[in-house]
Amino acid sequence: PDRVTAIMEELERRDLRPRCLAVEVISILMKDYVDLMRKTQTMSEKELQTISENYDSVYIHPDSFRVASLAVGSLLELVDKVMTSELRNGFSVSRPPGHHAQFDQANGYCLFNNVAIATRYAQRQHRVKRYTNTHAHIVLYFSVHRYEKAGFWPHLQASDGPVAGSGAGLGYTINLPWNKTGMTDADYITAFQHLLLPVAYQFQPQLVLVAAGFDCVRGDPKGEMEATPQCFSVLTRMLMGLAEGRVLLALEGGYNLRSTAEGAAACVSSLLGDPCPPLSSSSPSLSHHPEQPQRISKIFNKHLDLGLVDRCQRIPARLATEGELAMCHSEEHIEVMKATVVLKSRDLHRLASEYNSVFLSQQSYSAALLAAGAAFNAAQGILTGQLCNAVAIVRPPGHHAERESACGFCLFNTAALTARYAQSLPGHAALRVLILDWDIHHGNGTQHMFQEDDSVLYISLHRYDNGTFFPTSEDADCDRVGVGQGAGFNVNIPWNGRPMGDSDYLAAFHHIVLPIATEFNPGLVVVSAGFDAARGDPLGGYHVTPEGYAHLTHLLSPLAGGKLLIILEVGELTLELHGVCTSVLLGDPPPPLATPFPAPRNSAMATINKVLRCHAPYWKGSLYVVDPLPWCPHLDCVKPLPPSGIDVGRACLDCGSEAENWTCLTCYQVFCGRYVNEHMVFHGAVTEHPVVLSFSDLSVWCYRCEAYLHNKVTPGSSNPP
Repeated sequence: PDRVTAIMEELERRDLRPRCLAVEVISILMKDYVDLMRKTQTMSEKELQTISENYDSVYIHPDSFRVASLAVGSLLELVDKVMTSELRNGFSVSRPPGHHAQFDQANGYCLFNNVAIATRYAQRQHRVKRYTNTHAHIVLYFSVHRYEKAGFWPHLQASDGPVAGSGAGLGYTINLPWNKTGMTDADYITAFQHLLLPVAYQFQPQLVLVAAGFDCVRGDPKGEMEATPQCFSVLTRMLMGLAEGRVLLALEGGYNLRSTAEGAAACVSSLLGDPCPPLSSSSPSLSHHPEQPQRISKIFNKHLDLGLVDRCQRIPARLATEGELAMCHSEEHIEVMKATVVLKSRDLHRLASEYNSVFLSQQSYSAALLAAGAAFNAAQGILTGQLCNAVAIVRPPGHHAERESACGFCLFNTAALTARYAQSLPGHAALRVLILDWDIHHGNGTQHMFQEDDSVLYISLHRYDNGTFFPTSEDADCDRVGVGQGAGFNVNIPWNGRPMGDSDYLAAFHHIVLPIATEFNPGLVVVSAGFDAARGDPLGGYHVTPEGYAHLTHLLSPLAGGKLLIILEVGELTLELHGVCTSVLLGDPPPPLATPFPAPRNSAMATINKVLRCHAPYWKGSLYVVDPLPWCPHLDCVKPLPPSGIDVGRACLDCGSEAENWTCLTCYQVFCGRYVNEHMVFHGAVTEHPVVLSFSDLSVWCYRCEAYLHNKVTPGSSNPP
């Protein structure tokens, strides 16, 4: 019982408890063996000892039945309040725990399985169809736990990674078993980024239930792990992007009162919308023109309509000084832009024609100074603690501007200047800055300014089309990783092929952006927020939705202790898009994505794999790259392509599934992989055709070698089927 008391005292100490709504609990009875548990209330000590010995690690007291019923009832009460929108989220601080309890027996200090009962209750009472249970196509269960090859309690083979469920629930159980102690924040966050989040975003749950044990927090004598309370704040924030923020935590284990209390308080802080604390260091104005000043007023008015302005703190803008511009631009370029204030229209047109896609007026210079100065003030407010985060709704954009020239509607590079300004503030000379550029065009200017600098990490997701899309430079390709000291700190994610959408951008975030950014551990995140990859934008031609941008924003929020500055770049359809990002910064949960959520495109996975290979040497603690075998003894099983070629859209011959299909490179028949219905596995075993090809990520797999292959004999090159 001291565990509950310690948590409540920690919430009081941090002034978190007054911000929460206390929920009265109710008693709910369930399970076939409830009658037996009910009888324990009147049993003698000897009888209680006898019945306890029938179970593994169970100790029953006359009050056990009552408190176990209260623990279940408190969680069910929270389910009711969250599913009826009376509360956004909740944390059930109760004892005893529940996640070890089985259908008809107690186990591991647990009498009733609180989270499992809450799952079924939500299904029956609130008609919830999809849940993520993080500790059947209706319930997705994810567990990360100490295992040590079944050497750690409860010593079950069913806790191992290959166990993925059965029947209709095959693939909906995900175990991540740690086989050693001492796992750190980076390990737990990586597990979420690479496993839980990609699957959960595709699953699209309507409710997230967390069996929240804190025995992996540093200092716990039984868990022996090294995760910090701050890590749990980040993990909780990640989950809050799912199910429209309907996240419920139920207290489970934890054997160090201080560690458990601090971990629980960190989760509550995130549930209340507080910024995540920083982790420890690892190391002419034409209506049809795409660039027009009216965009600023329209975006601001949209914020007014959505009620966002009243929830924000407005800060004054100012003009950047010439000295501040010189942090990133040459004196000559500054003087040329300054001279435009007095130039006539004909001369302005002539000067603009000397640059690539630039429009100039007599007001351009002052507008560019104001854009940079506004971003400077926002960054200063964030770093001094006046603001948690900020959006800078400014024009003109900046990420194409080079040190010595304007480019692509950009006169001065606002994001780059803001990074340098932040580093110039007192006490921030060593500040690490992440510039995340999701504009559909590559930020050539930003890349060039920091390509030799390891204090600024530049990551750009952009349409490339093999170098044919603006700004049509090979510098936008993934092999341009930086120069000298800056090698590895320039990350280009260049999209090729068909238009990309939410699933492609989220896949890049899960597998590249978040792992690298987490290892870099920035003190400030600056987003070059162009919205021209949005669905319906006439220049970009991509399909990212407002909901998609909301989730991208949410995924960045755990970084840098929440110190996030979004700076507007370009995009015609920015009104609703910018508003959803601001809403997320204010702590609102991102809206749900489309269901069923599509898998990333083949071309997107090909790009992601190329980027991973380019940057694996620089970010060894974050990126996971499979090195295929250059040869295996079964390559002689590969037969020539049939005259008709390969139909990449064919369904599985046995079950008709179109999800994750593989082509046999001997007979060229198509079957589904092991994470669908295993028909390719069966085909390989029966026919002894071991080598198969996937078009989802252009990988070749040999069943007999249990390895990927990359050989000129095979038509592809790296997930096993």
